[in-house]
Amino acid sequence: MFENLRDIDERLSSLERQLSDPELVGNQSKYREVVREHADVAKIAELYFEYKNVITQIADNQELIHSDGEDQELVELAKLDNEELKEREEELEQLIRLRLLPKDPNDEKNILLEIRAGTGGDEAALFAADLFRMYSRYAESQKWKVEIMSSNPIGIGGFKEIIALISGNGVYSRLKFESGVHRVQRVPDTETQGRIHTSAVTVAIIPEAEEVDLHIEPNELKFDVYRSSGPGGQSVNTTDSAVRVTHLPTGLVVTCQDEKSQHKNKAKALQVLRARLLDQVEQERHDRISEERKSQVGSGDRSERIRTYNFPQGRVTDHRINLTVYRLDQILAGMLDEVIVPIITHYQTEALKEGS
Repeated sequence: MFENLRDIDERLSSLERQLSDPELVGNQSKYREVVREHADVAKIAELYFEYKNVITQIADNQELIHSDGEDQELVELAKLDNEELKEREEELEQLIRLRLLPKDPNDEKNILLEIRAGTGGDEAALFAADLFRMYSRYAESQKWKVEIMSSNPIGIGGFKEIIALISGNGVYSRLKFESGVHRVQRVPDTETQGRIHTSAVTVAIIPEAEEVDLHIEPNELKFDVYRSSGPGGQSVNTTDSAVRVTHLPTGLVVTCQDEKSQHKNKAKALQVLRARLLDQVEQERHDRISEERKSQVGSGDRSERIRTYNFPQGRVTDHRINLTVYRLDQILAGMLDEVIVPIITHYQTEALKEGS
């Protein structure tokens, strides 16, 4: 089953030698890559070592069970021991299979979280703010950093759009299934009749793109600068610090005005644009192979409704895996593992079926 693991100790030693190489330490990008691979290989080696020990113990017990003249009490103990060992053998096989699944190349990347109010007017904008708080609190619990790149607030505390960079260990791997339409059902504060309204917010999780991931020619970009403004036309500052960047070949437009410095707004706008362009390329590739991917969760289409937050019932439902959890307050407070872990587990299970 794990024939390719026979040389894992040799691979681990090779990686350890690389990590002590002064030339590698000087190349931070390559060094981080080797550190991540070393951590993965070390964990697989640890699991495989335990797996081999379990197999040996089972064989030794089987020999004792089938030996003539052995103490019957010892035989019974060996049988009980083997029952536990076989359960552990299955657990270890599953854990190793998961570790050996092909890695998503984006799993260790930081992400751009884009939240946009959809149908529902002000109520949708208010829920966009609720979702941003939810993801921010979850990020805090994971010791990730959240940096707002761009926002379009409304005067009552909501957002028509907000974009944030979330950076830390394994951010994309944890949040990649959050893309899609999030629907809210609740009675708005402005509703005098107490009627439940349904609104929608779109969430996009985009892996951060570095310059090495995607090269953009300077002549493909058009920059415009203008004066920043806040809700209701209120002036934020008196200089032309806001930046609008247009990628001419695709027509993609990104604006940033949250910083007082034109230079910082330009840098953030380019960061968002680069991520969106790379995401567009990957979406096109995704569309080409989607019919072949049996392990796909949902369609991958950002217009797909993935989750409903029902306030009167205190219920959160994930429509992709028919999961319903009656802990809405806790989830909005950042306890997102309640809904994230089942989705990741579902994906892994499907991937294992596909690979078997």
